[in-house]
Amino acid sequence: MKINIKETQNPAIIKFEFPDFITQNESFEFKNIDEAKNSPLAQQLFYLPFVKTVYISGNFVAIERFSIVEWTDVQEDVAEQIEKFMENGGVIVLPNDNPNKKQPTTVYGETTPNPASLKFVVNKALTKTAAEFKNIDDSKASPLAQELFKFHYVKEIFIAENYISVTKYDSSTWEEITLEIRTFIKQFIENGGIVIDESQIEKTDIQEKQQIKNFDNLDTTSQQIINILEEYVKPAVAADGGNILFDSYDETEKRVKVVLQGACNGCPSSTFTLKSGIENMLKDMLNDKDIIVEALNG
Repeated sequence: MKINIKETQNPAIIKFEFPDFITQNESFEFKNIDEAKNSPLAQQLFYLPFVKTVYISGNFVAIERFSIVEWTDVQEDVAEQIEKFMENGGVIVLPNDNPNKKQPTTVYGETTPNPASLKFVVNKALTKTAAEFKNIDDSKASPLAQELFKFHYVKEIFIAENYISVTKYDSSTWEEITLEIRTFIKQFIENGGIVIDESQIEKTDIQEKQQIKNFDNLDTTSQQIINILEEYVKPAVAADGGNILFDSYDETEKRVKVVLQGACNGCPSSTFTLKSGIENMLKDMLNDKDIIVEALNG
C-alpha cells in the first residue's frame, strides 16, 4: 500500500491519503493516546512526540504537529510507518459498539489564494454534491448556508465534500470574523443541523453538463480535457477551497470554457492560474499550442 502525502493550507497539518476509503461515513478526532482507545493506528502515531492531533476520515489520516519539528523533516518517515502498520494487518479504527455515540466535530480554517475567501475544513463528510450559493434566496437546499448568510459580512458560500468556503464582503476582516464563523459551523453540525440536503439542490445548466451520461456524447478532445481537469486540476483547486467545472470546447476556436466556484471565483490569481497553469497544461498534454482557456465567471 502506497500512502500519498498531501500538504494543507495549515502548515501544522498534513494529510496521508490512502488509495481506498478507510472509514464508512464516520470521522474521528483524537487529541491524545487515551482518546484513541478505539484506533490502534492513532495510538501508535501518538508515540511520536510531535503528534498533537490525529484526524481520520474518508480516505485519509490528517496529523497536526507540535512546533518542535517541521513536516519536511518527518513526513516521509510517518508515511512509511503508516504503510508498515497496514502491511502488518494493523486496524485503523475498531468497530463502534455504540453507533449512536456522538462524534466530536472539528472545524479549522485554511487560507486560500483569494483574500476574500476562507476555507473551513470539517472532520467529516458533508456532501457528495458540491454546491455554490450566491445569496440566501438560492440556498434553500442548505440550512447551514441560510444561517451563515444571516451574518452581514457573508457574501457567498461554497460547500464541498468536507469543507465550506466562505467569501466575505470587504467591510470586515478575517481577524474579526474567523472565530465567530468557525464556532458557529462547529456548533451547528454538533447540534445535528443539516449542512445540505442534496435532494433539494436545483439542477443548473452547468450541473446538468457534469452528468456522466453527457460525457459519452462528447467529442474525444472534450473527454480528454475533462479527464485532465479531474485528475490534475480539481485536487489542486479543492485544496485552495474552490472547484472547476468543464463547460464546453470549441474545436474551431480551440477555446475551452470552464466555470470557477468557491474561492477560485473572483480570486485575483485566477487569471494567472488559468493562463499559466491550466492552459499551458492542456497545451502540453493535448499537444496543441493553440488551445485557449476562458472562465465564464471571471
